[in-house]
Amino acid sequence: MEAADSPQGRDGAGQRRSPLDVLMSQIRRKRSDRKPLGRFLSWTSERTGTGTPEDEPDCREETRPSPAPPEGERDVGWGRVCAFLQKLGKKADSRSLSLAHCDLTATDLLELASLLQSLPQLEEVDVSWNDLIGGSLMAITSHFQLVSGVRTLRLCGCRLDGEDVAALGEGLGCTPLLEILDLSWNSGVGGGALQNLLGRLQPPLRELHLVACQLTEADSSALGGMVATLPRLCVLDVSCNPQLVKDSNGAAFNQFAASLSQATPLTTLRLQACGLTADSLAALGTSLSSLPSLRELDLSCNKHLSGGLSHLTFYLAHVAHLESLDLHLCALTRADLEALIQVLPTLTALTQLDLSSNKEVGGVVHPLVSSLPLTQMRRLPLNSCSLSQESFTALTLAVPHLRSVDVSWCKVVGGRLALLLDALQPSVIVELRLSSCQLSADDLHHLAAVCRRGSLSSLRVLDLSYNGSVADDGWSAVLAAGGLASLEDLDLSLRPSASASCSAWLPVLIRALPQMPALTRLALQRWTATSQERRRLSHGTKNRALLVEWDSDVTDSTLQSSGHDTPEE
Repeated sequence: MEAADSPQGRDGAGQRRSPLDVLMSQIRRKRSDRKPLGRFLSWTSERTGTGTPEDEPDCREETRPSPAPPEGERDVGWGRVCAFLQKLGKKADSRSLSLAHCDLTATDLLELASLLQSLPQLEEVDVSWNDLIGGSLMAITSHFQLVSGVRTLRLCGCRLDGEDVAALGEGLGCTPLLEILDLSWNSGVGGGALQNLLGRLQPPLRELHLVACQLTEADSSALGGMVATLPRLCVLDVSCNPQLVKDSNGAAFNQFAASLSQATPLTTLRLQACGLTADSLAALGTSLSSLPSLRELDLSCNKHLSGGLSHLTFYLAHVAHLESLDLHLCALTRADLEALIQVLPTLTALTQLDLSSNKEVGGVVHPLVSSLPLTQMRRLPLNSCSLSQESFTALTLAVPHLRSVDVSWCKVVGGRLALLLDALQPSVIVELRLSSCQLSADDLHHLAAVCRRGSLSSLRVLDLSYNGSVADDGWSAVLAAGGLASLEDLDLSLRPSASASCSAWLPVLIRALPQMPALTRLALQRWTATSQERRRLSHGTKNRALLVEWDSDVTDSTLQSSGHDTPEE
């Protein structure tokens, strides 16, 4: 008899094991040696009429729908589903099981598995960000044949290990309709186990997300082999896997890049922070001309491609439907930017171009803007681009068409904000970011005038953070102006090294809150106020879903010691 099954529950060394250790040991057994999971599943089998895992049909055979249980049993089963979800603060939905951020444990997975037969219409499962279920995924994947209609499966941030990935690979044979699979932010996914899983993906799959999974160069080869077997693949996201291009010549990644030419339905390709080099861009570019449906290409945060963008731009002209190109934080050189500017006139569908955090951009803004299809551009963030007075002026040519404007960390904006604001088209812009721009009180008075005219009536995000040089009357003017009924996010925070009192304008803010009914986040970090002032703000936000961000250490100690409720955080 195995130690886990002994009456004493001891391990091989004779040490007493906790019930959870015994349970987890049982869960982690290989499929070929699986045994009943103790009294819990025995009780489940008696209540639901299902057998132990050995009695379940092999999901690798043709999947047949299970006969519907009698109506009385369905009512009892649905009642258990409702009770389980209510315990987690969730509402029951026969088609969607959304359990992200619920602190699920291995025991919860066992209970959830026993409820699956009461969810025959289930189409979406999300158990992301439950890091206590890592190592026990087999408890639920071994029951996937009960929910064979699942189309979306999300398991982000669950600390999955190799055994979990192997169990998931077996379970995927029971979900022939799966369209979306997201395993992002699981560092244990990369390696041999993933390569086995990729071979079990089925043709209906449309989206595969493997962000920050510590994928290796061997995984990139496996990804290349997978592409040809998925004729409907539209979205592939392997961002934040810097080891994908590990070897000096990038042979494995080049093989993967070459295979993308077979993924003709691909609309979205994200390779952010994958260690791309100039050579890998050349391999990738060759495949781009075979991707007529590509709409979004993200190559951001790949600093080693600096100086090699021309290897890619030659092929970009063939991607006629490209709408979004992200190259932020790529250390682009002047030559890179000139090569890009030459091809931009051919990208007639482009609506979003992100070149932020590339300092050389500041010297080419005028030719850049002149080469863009301005009438359809919606986003052109140029934060941290070392803008000059001349380049800032050139940017205003594009501003009337943009729905999002971000010139944060550009000191040249201070004292010249009116130039940008006067170029805005009324009721068009929804996002305005002016963080760390050395704004003055005059700049904010001009912003207030634009608000009063109603030009920012559609604005949802306003970031004025890290502008501590603004005088109190500037903050008061903006807050009292009105015209921000659609605003959802307002950031007035000071930089971490700063601190100042907001007593002069906080009453104006409190009076203005009723005129900002859509506001859900208000950031006031590093601003100081008396406990009485904070209580007034807390009282003004008490009956609405508004997150107020102060410095937590000050807020909690100040308000809790006074015996009053803290602002919502």
